[in-house]
Amino acid sequence: MRKDNCIFCKIANGEIPSKTLYEDDRFRVILDLGPATKGHALILPKDHYADIFELPEESAGDVMRVAKKMVLKMKEKLGCEGFNLVQNNGDLAGQTVFHFHMHLIPRYRADGQTIAWKPQEVSDEELEEIKNQIVG
Repeated sequence: MRKDNCIFCKIANGEIPSKTLYEDDRFRVILDLGPATKGHALILPKDHYADIFELPEESAGDVMRVAKKMVLKMKEKLGCEGFNLVQNNGDLAGQTVFHFHMHLIPRYRADGQTIAWKPQEVSDEELEEIKNQIVG
């Protein structure tokens, strides 16, 4: 299923040119036009899913297989020292294009990027309450 007005559907399905690193019948991996670091790429499913909540479970596993394949190749070819795999869901989480995609961000010493959060303080009782809220 594709969405006619989705730019990532158009890119993933070859209607809009991209710098494609990998393609199969279900996914296209492209270089990001606004990269965080050299080699920053996106995994795009060819079918439209707004976010991880719509992505079928089997496809989620396949995204990780594609990510691993690409990360290993990019590490070898680009000489990066690490990788961030980033996947945002919803406005509040920083999602700007509402077509599921995963960022593959090569990391280099002194690349100037940070992907971090400020850890909060939490008591054991609060953790227990949250655990019980989630698992029952």
